[in-house]
Amino acid sequence: MSLNQKGIKLAPVQIIPASFFLAILAGTILLMLPVSSASGRGTDVLTALFTATTSICVTGLVVVDTFAHWSFFGQLVILALIQIGGMGMIAMASTIMLLTRKKFSLKDRMLLRDAFNLNSDNRVLRFLVRVIKGTLLVEAAGAVLYCFVLIPEFGVKKGIWCSIFNSVSAFCNAGMDVMGGNSLGNYRSNPLFMTVTIALIVFGGLGFAVWFDVLGRMRDGFRRNFSPVTVIKRFSEHTKLVLSFTIFLLLAGTLIIFFLEYDNPGTIGGFGLGGKLANSFFESVTLRTAGFTTFPQENMRDASCMVAYILMFIGGSPIGTAGGIKTTTFFLLIMNVRSYLRNQDENVVFHHRVSEESMRKASAIVFVSAGAVMLFTALLCIVNPVPMEDALYEVVSACGTVGLSRGLTPSLNALGRLTIIVAMYLGRIGPISLVALFAGNGADANKIRYSEGKFYVG
Repeated sequence: MSLNQKGIKLAPVQIIPASFFLAILAGTILLMLPVSSASGRGTDVLTALFTATTSICVTGLVVVDTFAHWSFFGQLVILALIQIGGMGMIAMASTIMLLTRKKFSLKDRMLLRDAFNLNSDNRVLRFLVRVIKGTLLVEAAGAVLYCFVLIPEFGVKKGIWCSIFNSVSAFCNAGMDVMGGNSLGNYRSNPLFMTVTIALIVFGGLGFAVWFDVLGRMRDGFRRNFSPVTVIKRFSEHTKLVLSFTIFLLLAGTLIIFFLEYDNPGTIGGFGLGGKLANSFFESVTLRTAGFTTFPQENMRDASCMVAYILMFIGGSPIGTAGGIKTTTFFLLIMNVRSYLRNQDENVVFHHRVSEESMRKASAIVFVSAGAVMLFTALLCIVNPVPMEDALYEVVSACGTVGLSRGLTPSLNALGRLTIIVAMYLGRIGPISLVALFAGNGADANKIRYSEGKFYVG
């Protein structure tokens, strides 16, 4: 699926960032229309651009209240952008091609493979169909369950709309809602609402590859009468890594937040033991790029913010709706350090060797992403002077497509908003993708061999 305009060809790695950029422009134009605002007046270009970007990048940072500023049409545009952003522009375009029975060329399949970050384009269309069905099924189930809470509160019409919006937003890890001005603060004691939200966030963040592997192994295990332990052992090495490291991060985040915020009246201090644990767990989940919150983030203690920086930076897992550098990337970086300290030549995870290419890619992603966070934090402090901890929280949240803020977003000036817009866009397409967008082909340099030099490191 190459684009040819005036003899210019775009590679898949260039088409994907370009497609998100075009979607942001289209969303901005739609949101600027008078019909998109609740007041019936047109929205200024910067507010519309910020909202379109945060929606398509499934971030969730907002400069105006989604429930109050936008009309039903405006909210519908935002919801469509969230859904497109969660699945990816290329996946949505391919879905339209499937529905209209258009034929897929080899280049189309390669582009779709790159959009899903798969290793092979074999059965990529089958993978797409399963993603579409799985996404619609999970979002529909979430919306139905939300209705039991929201219809009694808002009535049938608004209750159904809020349920659909919240389900899509939670699954796509967008963190936007149309129910009120304090995110999910009104529902932090509602077990059903909290459980459904957590499940949607986690399902979206695990990644579709993990979904299909788990379902396939379970189905095969049921047919062959395998024990649960045998089924788990048959999971792919990627699935085992994602599930085990995700569970570790969720539990570690929960315990750390629980102890650090235990007696903080601004966060979980006013709850009983069960409420403290539940809201600590929810915070640990939502910090993994979801963006919903049950208490003001600016009330967190500094030590808790440090934990939040790390969890937001890591994010979810590959081939899903979550952002961040991804769980596998962070784990491989740890393995790289571990293998060096132990003087090991290979990195082995679940009895499988990790390729050198994967290790190099993980290191590059972490380095470029950390550099982007430092750069945008410095820029935000320069163009919009704010406390550094608030600026860092905002930037890490934007680059990780999390959507949590210490109350800073609405007060940003024009340059501050533009800085966060670029950070959100970069976080969604990935810093490595942006570098590749402007990078040349260095394959020829690999053909040259130089004599080894002596360099002193550390």
